[in-house]
Amino acid sequence: TNAGNLHAEEMRELQKTNVSIGMMLENISPRLAEEGMPHHLAASKRPEARTEALRTAGRLKIPVTTGVLIGIGETVAEIVDSLFAIKGLHDTYGNIQEIILQNFQPNSDTAMRNAPAADGDHFRRMVALARIIMPKANLQIPPNLSPDSYREFLSAGINDWGGISPLTPDHVNPGFAWPEISRVDGHCADAGYDLRCRFPVYPEFFCMTNNRLREKISEMEDGGLVREGYWR
Repeated sequence: TNAGNLHAEEMRELQKTNVSIGMMLENISPRLAEEGMPHHLAASKRPEARTEALRTAGRLKIPVTTGVLIGIGETVAEIVDSLFAIKGLHDTYGNIQEIILQNFQPNSDTAMRNAPAADGDHFRRMVALARIIMPKANLQIPPNLSPDSYREFLSAGINDWGGISPLTPDHVNPGFAWPEISRVDGHCADAGYDLRCRFPVYPEFFCMTNNRLREKISEMEDGGLVREGYWR
């Protein structure tokens, strides 16, 4: 579930039925909330609000997927600060299960519809930088936002593609269709990797889920991942 900045009571309620939650940090810099910047009118995206919600999830031992948005006017230093902020949260609470590196793509129905998309080469460098900063972290990029080059990120340090659905669109970026799973599978194989389906919680974080949810996972699990018959 990605429901934004929740309070502890709300997270405890979600914890009963959710194995993890998602909330992008996007960026730790308060500069991006200044007038004329992308987060100016988005109070819920102010870094102090996001980091407090992430701390709350950490105190409750809820596995969290978070991440950084690349290409919204931030500097490299601000990206580095954001990655170290996420690393610091995980060092403190141990519950950051995955970091998404997402390249900005303009949408026609938003205020930033005329802004340029994130530069592809710069984006790859930032992904590689994230891997250097967090060598053991699970790193994801959305493949549909880099439709012509997503396979190149396998050598930049990612180990996850996030959710890829053959049935539903990407509701955040509806103009970017998901790649066919067979094509993703082929690109992974060409790079020497096996494509596998995981649960919304990584195996190393199963210990943070309640017994009822853990039992549900065990019904479909094979070595910590989703049994192949459920997704191929």
